[in-house]
Amino acid sequence: MVNIYYDKDANLDALKGKRIVIFGYGSQGHAHALNLKDSGFDVTVSLRAGSKSAAKVKEAGLKVSENNAEAAKEADIAMVLIPDELQKDLYDNELKDNLPQGCALLFGHGFNIHFNRIEPRDDMDVFMIAPKGPGHLVRSQYKDGKGVPCLFAIHQDKSGNAKDLALAYASAIGGGRTAIIETTFKDETETDLFGEQAVLCGGATALIRAGFETLTEAGYPAELAYFECLHELKLIVDLVYEAGISNMRYSISNTAEYGDVTRGPVVIDASVKERMKKILTDIQEGSFAKEFVSECDAGSPNFNRLREEGKNHPIEAVGEKLRALMPWLRGGVQGKDTA
Repeated sequence: MVNIYYDKDANLDALKGKRIVIFGYGSQGHAHALNLKDSGFDVTVSLRAGSKSAAKVKEAGLKVSENNAEAAKEADIAMVLIPDELQKDLYDNELKDNLPQGCALLFGHGFNIHFNRIEPRDDMDVFMIAPKGPGHLVRSQYKDGKGVPCLFAIHQDKSGNAKDLALAYASAIGGGRTAIIETTFKDETETDLFGEQAVLCGGATALIRAGFETLTEAGYPAELAYFECLHELKLIVDLVYEAGISNMRYSISNTAEYGDVTRGPVVIDASVKERMKKILTDIQEGSFAKEFVSECDAGSPNFNRLREEGKNHPIEAVGEKLRALMPWLRGGVQGKDTA
């Protein structure tokens, strides 16, 4: 069982008078900064010199710094929301020697702490606040008077008040309106990486493309393959998201449900679960983290090659043509966390 907290359990006075510095203004960074500001707190967004995001920060009415080291000196609370592969360099070269004694160091994901890439000074509270949704949802739900559930975890509690501070921060960005769930850096990091790789991103995109290829190679029109294997996936995922797998099965036709329960286990059989276990082991043992960091340090040659292969897959060209026929689809994409 996990411990779950709400706004009633959080005392926002823990943030009063604190200077909060958000490092990064990407998907999560913009949402945290704006929600904290609207909750009445002193927020500065810190970016690398020359960042294209500086203009956006100013337009949003937020204070901005383009000198991470100087911004760090002013922080009572420092939240790091830049890409995982850049966080070690930011901490080692600009935060470690500049954050004040007793400053609280926060992360939106446990990667760098759990895999010991960052070893924070022992005079600081160190904890994580991880909303379970993309930044645009964290922001829109807050503006609607709602909130996205947040995970929190304590790595160091130097002050003895790290939990109070974590609950206050999570509440101030809207998490306490739904749930603030206590976890550990280990559990958050390992489950997050596994979910992304095996199901949400890696598993889902590989399944979509395999289905598309199976139909087109059998001679069916690419447009039909796109609709059946990609476009309509949202309809099913929305049903699952709203009320679970059983409700989805209740909502679809009997033909579809029978195909689900009898053919699904043929496609995703025991061998898939065994390979999932191997993926989880690689995450738990740190080999994925080492591979990812080494790839980034080498300039991401394999990563970039795979990206380009994905962009050039036939499903992308078909999808671009068909999406142009559906003006109700929301245009544009949300950017990643940036410095």
